[in-house]
Amino acid sequence: MVESNGGAGLANVRERTAELRQRQAAAEATKSDATEQDIADQKEAHANLIKARNTNYEHRYGHVDMRDDQIVGGGKETALQKYNPGIIISEKGREQDKKLDEHYEYEFGGPLGVTAMMTLFPVLMYYLWICLWFYDGQLVIPKSFDDIVPFLHRMGRHVYDPADVLVILKDAFPTKRAFAGYGGLMVFQFALAVVMPGYWQEGLPVPSLGYKTLMYKCNALSSFYATLIVCAGLHLTGAYRLTTIIEHFGEYMTVSMIAGFAVSFATYFHAVLTGTQHRMSGNFAYDLFMGAALNPRIGNVDLKMWAEVRIPWVLLFLISVSGACKQYEVYGYVTANMAFMVLATGLYINACAKGEECIPQTWDMFHEKWGFMVIFWNFAGVPFTYCYSIVYMAAHPPHYYKFSTPTYVFMYALLIFVHWVFDSSMAQKSRFRMQLQGTLKVRYTFPQWPWSTLKNPRYLQTEHGNALLIDGWWQYLRKPNYTADWTQSFLWGACAGMNSVIPYFYCLFFLAVLTHRCGRDFERCERKYKEDWVKYCKIVPYRFIPFVY
Repeated sequence: MVESNGGAGLANVRERTAELRQRQAAAEATKSDATEQDIADQKEAHANLIKARNTNYEHRYGHVDMRDDQIVGGGKETALQKYNPGIIISEKGREQDKKLDEHYEYEFGGPLGVTAMMTLFPVLMYYLWICLWFYDGQLVIPKSFDDIVPFLHRMGRHVYDPADVLVILKDAFPTKRAFAGYGGLMVFQFALAVVMPGYWQEGLPVPSLGYKTLMYKCNALSSFYATLIVCAGLHLTGAYRLTTIIEHFGEYMTVSMIAGFAVSFATYFHAVLTGTQHRMSGNFAYDLFMGAALNPRIGNVDLKMWAEVRIPWVLLFLISVSGACKQYEVYGYVTANMAFMVLATGLYINACAKGEECIPQTWDMFHEKWGFMVIFWNFAGVPFTYCYSIVYMAAHPPHYYKFSTPTYVFMYALLIFVHWVFDSSMAQKSRFRMQLQGTLKVRYTFPQWPWSTLKNPRYLQTEHGNALLIDGWWQYLRKPNYTADWTQSFLWGACAGMNSVIPYFYCLFFLAVLTHRCGRDFERCERKYKEDWVKYCKIVPYRFIPFVY
């Protein structure tokens, strides 16, 4: 990983790229020039792995039988295969990856299911916002069967009413102000991604690229700090009051949806026209939803990583700051509840930015395509639905959601704890992969939580060639990051009190997303690792909650 700054940074990138190519060429040459002894050693290693797999070791929850030759690390000096530098995928593993890298079944209900989601989710966003802002946070429905059409008209007039110019300005019609504000932020974030200094991180080997690795410029943290300075200057000078976001929330939400649809279509057709589409099903709606492009880039900016960090979480944090500024403007102070959301969203974007070098090691980057599912969610879904507690508090007086002092202490303490688990567990797994790859270089950004880097971690060596971490937080749960992340989402809703269920949309929706994604991940892992996955599940039997599930 190389630090970049101007021309020197580009030179370093070229050197790093050349180094990677030399490494890959050397690996291929070594493979082609393998001696009989090399082949014999590989066969012996494979035989030992199969023997270890078929031996009944005493693995159980909380206890790893270190006699198992498939268990590496944790003080053991020997391994069945050596991985320094780089991750080496076996021939059998490559065959499995090829199968996994093809379209083999429909998800999300197939073409009809994804069409329904692309159509109905924007409608749901409008409905929940209208209920929050205009109906005291209560879910409204037609009063009778005859009221269905008038009800739809009433809902529609909150989005656009051609008979009343004032309504157009205060509700959800996309105005020039919203296009300028939202579009300006997007352009600014992209410009920062291009010009700000940062680190260059090597990603994981991508099966569809012949196991080549891509380089990612990680400068989200410096970009975030620059964003804070610019936004503070705009607000304090009056050039752009941050309260504008919460006051004209509907307008900005509509523009974000337009952007989500536009980028989704543009990315899809660009991939098809340039012949860079990947893992296609042949159904337009389904492929638009899942995506056609795997690694879309503009110059050195990876669009998938840029949109995952710079768009949703920066905007969500600015919405929370907007709510706090609005409260201060109206009441002369910021409530502990709103301050909680500023802290919570601030911790989240800071975690994403300071640990950006860990993102290239994730499934999202080397396998998931960039389609409507990801694009719309990053551009519109995350910033304009995860913030419902902020919108509720901005639209209601503080006594609606006032808690006792011990409750505030408990909520703030729990937030800090689960955020530590979330941040450190993500760092443990990503840095473990970097250790195997020989690319680990810890960035000492603030804050560096304890137990973020594991020394000599234990892992299960698979026949595929990949390694499954069974140390740190990952020895207790298969998805400790999901458990901590969901707890954060619940606290985001709870800080708004119990008078409305809408602020809890995030945690309810997130639970469904995580459960579905967990099922997708484990199904792929079962197909990919076969018997090794069975052993892993014996060592780490619980998904989300120890001794429960």
